[in-house]
This record gives sequence, C-alpha cells and structure tokens, in this order.
Amino acid sequence: MNSSELTSPRAWAGTLIGIHEYLRRLSGDRLVNEVRETLTNRLIDLYQDTATDDWPWFEDTLNYDNARLPHALILSGYWTSNAKATQIGLRTLGWLSKLQRAPQGHFRPIGTNGFYRRGGQRADFDQQPIEALAMVSACAEAYRTTEDSRWLNEARLAFEWFLGRNDVGLELYDASTGGCHDGLHLDRINENQGAESTLAFLLSLAELKLVESSLAAFRRAAEMADSG
Repeated sequence: MNSSELTSPRAWAGTLIGIHEYLRRLSGDRLVNEVRETLTNRLIDLYQDTATDDWPWFEDTLNYDNARLPHALILSGYWTSNAKATQIGLRTLGWLSKLQRAPQGHFRPIGTNGFYRRGGQRADFDQQPIEALAMVSACAEAYRTTEDSRWLNEARLAFEWFLGRNDVGLELYDASTGGCHDGLHLDRINENQGAESTLAFLLSLAELKLVESSLAAFRRAAEMADSG
C-alpha cells in the first residue's frame, strides 16, 4: 500500500475507516499500521494548517461526504490512543453538526449547488443521501467513543432526514420499492432511485440499529446486575 498516491483528504479518511476493519482481523500488519499513522497525521496537519476559531475544519470549503473526515480521526484516534486525533475529530464533528441543523431542528446537509466556501453563502440544495449516511456513521462512532448520548441523538436526527424530517417534508425512502430517492431539491424529491442512494439509506439504517442494539444490550445487562 503506497499512501503517497492518495492526495485527497476524503481518500485518506475512507482508507482509514477501511484500515480499521482490516486491522480488526490482522492487527499485526506492520505496514498497514504505519499507513494508518501516516494518514491520521496528514489529517491532523491539514486541520492545523487550515482551521480557525470560526472555521474549525480541514479545508476552506465544505463539499461532499463531509462527516467522513472527523469520523476517520475519531476512529483512528481512539484505537491508536491518539488523543489529538480524537479531540480534533470530535470538535470538527460538533461544529459540522451545528452547521447542518436547521432552525426548526432537523438535519440540513450542505447542498451540492455551490457547497459552502469559507466566508461565502452556503448552499442548502440539492441535498444528497451520502451526507446523511456520513453523519449517521460519524455520530455513531462518536457515541461509541465517548458514550455521550448527544451523538446518538445527532445520528438519529440525520437518519430521520430519509424519513421526511427535512426541509421539504418528504420521505426519500420508498417503502413500495425498497429504494431511496437520489436527493432533495428545493421543492421536490429527485424521482430517481439509484443504487448509491439506496445503499446510503440501508447502511444508515444498519449503523443506527447496530449502535441502538448495543445500547439496549448494555441497559439490560445493567438492569440484571442491579436486580441481582
């Protein structure tokens, strides 16, 4: 694996998340552990070079799949005992979650029609399923890392975007087909139901159910211990 060939921060983040799953089975792979350390440090350096108090982010623009970046740092930071990585991951995810919350309280991802450049006007549309998935996954990881219920609530909020708790009040998930619409326009949903969007919904559902099942199991165990 040649990490020097990866130049995109999102490629670094996606690789870090994949590396975690690989190392769960083959933790002794020295080369892959070195790549994880290298990519983690790249994200940290990028953040430190770019972030300011009012823009605590890795880049000058919020583009697509944004929550994947803090997700990678939270995950890698926790499993490598890198406190700086975890701290940056949680800080940036907290900032992003506030930025992507509408005044009414629902999830409002950065839109693709212009995205959001530092000092500019953020785009609210079109909204894409990949953003909801990225937020669900990142917040679920933050919850597993911190056990702070705030993150579980943020994950649920992002998932509810699929179910109609959004700017247009329309469901993107279509129970009649099992598919998910490709996006949210200013006044309507995108009628297409592509594989990527459907996978985004299904992965979000699985991620949320997994973390909620773990929480329920913990509560049952605690209740049994108390009663015993």
